[in-house]
Amino acid sequence: MPVKEAVTEHTVSYGRAAHRLELRKNEFDLAVHLGHVRTVPGTDGGRPRVAAAEIERLRAAPDFPAALRDRVRTVGTRGAAELASITGDRFTRLVKTGHLSPVAFYLNRYRAVVWLYIAAEVREFAGHHPELLTGRLPAPVRARLDAGEDVRARNWRARRLGLLLRRADDPWAAAAAIASLLPPDEIAEVAADPYERAHLDLLRPTLGNARPESLAARDIIDRLQVADDPDEILWHRMSLAHALEEARALRPAPRPDAGGHRTTPALRRSGRTGLLNRLRPGRRRTPRAPAARAWAT
Repeated sequence: MPVKEAVTEHTVSYGRAAHRLELRKNEFDLAVHLGHVRTVPGTDGGRPRVAAAEIERLRAAPDFPAALRDRVRTVGTRGAAELASITGDRFTRLVKTGHLSPVAFYLNRYRAVVWLYIAAEVREFAGHHPELLTGRLPAPVRARLDAGEDVRARNWRARRLGLLLRRADDPWAAAAAIASLLPPDEIAEVAADPYERAHLDLLRPTLGNARPESLAARDIIDRLQVADDPDEILWHRMSLAHALEEARALRPAPRPDAGGHRTTPALRRSGRTGLLNRLRPGRRRTPRAPAARAWAT
């Protein structure tokens, strides 16, 4: 049987997988992003699919579907504060100083950012850090708040980048993921070759949800998705430079041939021993910066 037919026969679409796993669309998308549901590449470069065996593995769990739903259950500030048995104001102070990272966001009807957190992570944090739930916050935390620190947006970007790097299948995809967090002028300084920039843009992943129709809302989302702190920008510039070195060693970016058609040279080498592995979650940590602006998904 041809490989293409086998892949189609033994995999299902995202919609079908969500139905079989008894998850709503947003829950399923989050489960995929967090690595709870493993995907396989789609045929002919199409959207990833889910193997039937993966669905059966998850459905065979003794606590299905409750445990899977709980792992992707998100709460806003009020719900998170209730889970931790603290006030919403105290929870906001804790997340502004990086004690928990948002996993998603949305804009409400007033175009204000509503942060979302994994409920299980909130419960785990509360259980491990009871000293932060009552009394005065530690002096260093208060000092950071007094200085205006708010790393929610930065922490969301770092978390999202980690997920994208985990799913990147080669150094060019990893480089594009890193570049997606940088302003165009910063990318141009690191990648002077216009064909490399065009290739990075072609591979650029989306960081958030579907783009809203409102131009004002789109502007908010666009600003959230790009690094805005000098320290954060420097970190991603360095990461992009290293990722591009590894990507160039694998193969140059496509460029037009004499007839004007884009060409992609053959691979020079392969392997996952370089930057793509070093930047995966757990390998290196983004340094904390003093002040990022609000929001994330």
